[in-house]
This record gives sequence, C-alpha cells and structure tokens, in this order.
Amino acid sequence: MLQKVIKEVEQRCEQDGLRLTPTRRRVLELVLESGGPVKAYDLLDQLKAEQPKAAPPTIYRALDFLLEHHFIHRLESLNAFVSCFHPQKSHQGYFLICEQCEAVLEIPDQRLSSELSQHAAAAGFQPERHVIEVYGRCKRCLLPAN
Repeated sequence: MLQKVIKEVEQRCEQDGLRLTPTRRRVLELVLESGGPVKAYDLLDQLKAEQPKAAPPTIYRALDFLLEHHFIHRLESLNAFVSCFHPQKSHQGYFLICEQCEAVLEIPDQRLSSELSQHAAAAGFQPERHVIEVYGRCKRCLLPAN
C-alpha cells in the first residue's frame, strides 16, 4: 500500500508540476508508515534520526506542502496527521476515528462534500476547507473479548 500511495503522489506531482523534494517524500513515508495518527514532533524525532540537522520548520514546511495538495490530512481534534490513501485527486477529509484503539478510516465518498458545498453556497458562505471527524468504536473494538 505504501508504495502504491507514493507512486500516485509522484504521478500527481509530475502531472501538476509540483516538487516532491526528498524531505517531503520522507515525511510522507513516515506518515504512511505510522499506520495511524502521528504528531509533528514525533515525525521530527524520526526524521532527526536520519537528518540530525532537521528542525521544526523542516517538518512544518513538508507537512504544509503535503496538506496543501491533499496528500495527507490533519485530524483537527487530535492535532495529528494521517496519510491520504486516495491522493490521485484533491478532496476533503472525512474520518471515522476509534476512541479505543485510535484506528482511523478515511471515507472516500464525495457526496457529502457536494452536499456541504451546496448548503454553504445557499447560505452565501465560501468554505476554504473542512474536515469531518466522527468518533466512536471500530468493529474490532466492538467485538466481545475472547
């Protein structure tokens, strides 16, 4: 999965004339490898193991680029980042977040985005971005203990 997402990001960067620097790519890989929500300073600690001179601006610049182009998503309530598994096309993030194990599932359905845009337009409001986070328990955590 990691290599598939990286390849799709590389293709989009080439198609859109974006520059995926080695640091940006490595931060993307670290987010992908985390397997769940990861905080910026945790990413910085991992990057420093490979690039001792890495500093907070290094991480934040890379994260800003990745966020701007929707290659990753920011979970607002957790102040953490997760990979986008659908980077072929820019889109908003909709997430189901397990409060027990912190598993995150991205919902790729864009009907909700269309509905929200219509409601916003009807209200004379122009949204810049939106993130919808739904908290509960995943099916694995709902299973009775054996």
